[in-house]
Amino acid sequence: MASSKTTPGTAVDEADGGNGDEQSIAKSVEKSTAKARAKNSQDLAGLEAGLDALDTVQIKRVSPVEVLVQKVLPPIVAVAVVLGLWKVLVLAKVTDDYKLPDPGLVWDALRQLWLQGELFDIVWTSVSRGLFGFVIALAIGTPLGLIVARVKFIRAGLGPILSGLQSLPSVAWVPPAVIWLGLNDQMMYTVILLGAVPSIANGLVAGIDQVPPLFLRAGRTLGARGLVSAWHILLPAALPGYVAGLKQGWAFSWRSLMAAEIIAKSPDLGLGLGQYLENQRNNSDMAGVLLGILMILVVGIAIELLIFAPIERRVLRSRGLLASTR
Repeated sequence: MASSKTTPGTAVDEADGGNGDEQSIAKSVEKSTAKARAKNSQDLAGLEAGLDALDTVQIKRVSPVEVLVQKVLPPIVAVAVVLGLWKVLVLAKVTDDYKLPDPGLVWDALRQLWLQGELFDIVWTSVSRGLFGFVIALAIGTPLGLIVARVKFIRAGLGPILSGLQSLPSVAWVPPAVIWLGLNDQMMYTVILLGAVPSIANGLVAGIDQVPPLFLRAGRTLGARGLVSAWHILLPAALPGYVAGLKQGWAFSWRSLMAAEIIAKSPDLGLGLGQYLENQRNNSDMAGVLLGILMILVVGIAIELLIFAPIERRVLRSRGLLASTR
């Protein structure tokens, strides 16, 4: 029976061969691991770049020509089209001249007010009342909206009343306000408040209802409670809805004021846009009536464009909802 023997040299060779295989396997594993790490790093970098691209607000410089074409030209064209149609209807004699005067007569009425020095006084009387009344409504409607939104018992009682007051025509408050307060500025401001406060409060309530509960829990964790939570968490988070409520509140303020000025008439109240409109109606001056309507419309649009539109754009841009332009 033959016995197999292994010489020392052969054993060493076999050991060296085993070590060589183990080393090559280890190198292969290291290379594979390095490739996997490099690929993961590239994927992670690509993911981070994609997220950064999503979060970054694109800033685009707008040339003066683009501003002219996109912002200035469209309203000018719209006004020109309306004036053109107006002129065509006048030339076509669709109705009597005293019912639809020529645009030139309306321009003459405006020029006459300017030459007499009454135009600015008439506009400022109404604008100052409207803005002051709106500021008072803002001071009342904001805390009222916070309380209604956060206190369930008060919301159950006052919520439906605020909604009902918001849908009530502002002109309905003029007769009782005259009886209660008389023909004075206090009556005007009361009508403005009754028209604007419900809109501001309901806008804030709607904005707070859309605030994620996680924000409030995070604030409580950091120690924000009560007025601190309302000022630093609720109001900033509810700002889009709040701004929408402010815009609607101003619209109701302006409409309420015009209704009060048209109905309530007294020398002590001064001459505002609504009173000017009613005076021209009593004089059967249709050119003056149309001028009063146009001035009321222009003032409302100007306040919207100069005050509320920039605030709304800033709020939306700060939340990445509106592309920034330069």
